Amino acid sequence: MFADERLPQHISLNLLARALFTSLFFLSGVTHFTNIPYYVSLMPPSFPYPVFWIFLSGTVELAGAAMILLNWRPRLGGWLLVGFLLPVTIVVHGYEMINAQDEVIAALQQAHFLKGFALMGAALLITQMGVSQRP
Repeated sequence: MFADERLPQHISLNLLARALFTSLFFLSGVTHFTNIPYYVSLMPPSFPYPVFWIFLSGTVELAGAAMILLNWRPRLGGWLLVGFLLPVTIVVHGYEMINAQDEVIAALQQAHFLKGFALMGAALLITQMGVSQRP
């Protein structure tokens, strides 16, 4: 048993943490379907079938976030978000960071790149620990 398993867990804090973590994925997932030209513009020009990938990634994002928020197979939801974040972080933000013509854009893309890896870390924790609501 881990030492932290003896600490009390607060259900309301657990729900708040899940809502905060998944809010980014819900908003982004919805905009994958409502602002397609924006997401196409983020992809490298040589990337094939951009609209297909935008729809697929939006669906994966929404499904993973819902699974975590609703605590229904949250570990699988975490894996879905990792599967979304890894290619998006590298293909979109990594590409833009390396190829940016402007220092400000490069710095913004670097922040998105690092945020993607931080979110992957949180999602990986969920894949291993779940989102238990023990009293």
